[in-house]
Amino acid sequence: MNIVEWSDALMLDFEPMDAVHREFVDLLARAQSASDAELPEAWAAVVEHTATHFGREDQWMRKTRFSSAENHILQHRVVLNVLHEGLAMARAGQLDAVREMAGELATWFAKHTQSLDAALALHMRREPASAGGALARPSRPAARRAALPHASA
Repeated sequence: MNIVEWSDALMLDFEPMDAVHREFVDLLARAQSASDAELPEAWAAVVEHTATHFGREDQWMRKTRFSSAENHILQHRVVLNVLHEGLAMARAGQLDAVREMAGELATWFAKHTQSLDAALALHMRREPASAGGALARPSRPAARRAALPHASA
């Protein structure tokens, strides 16, 4: 399994993203090391965080009219759908599949951060006037509303 861990390679020099990415890495690491009894709850924490995390980035992209937003937001939707499927599997006791998913998520996250998120971070650093209002965290209900269409897609 690919084990997630924070490294300088994941730093984007945009603290709002770096902070949420560190939190994601911590939660995914907890899920990867969780006992069978703890895994469903740990995976649920990853899914909840990711819905908020993606909702926040999606909001930034929309508010600042980021040119690559459509592709980036689509990738978020697809990944979030898969994570929700993993949550259903975890709750059904299909823990080996969820553990495999966690390893694949670790690999995906590094690539996503170093490509799509790096471009977004650069954009956000270059758009200080636009970014000022976009930096507020969406409320959890707003993030969940943003995630709802993804769950049915």
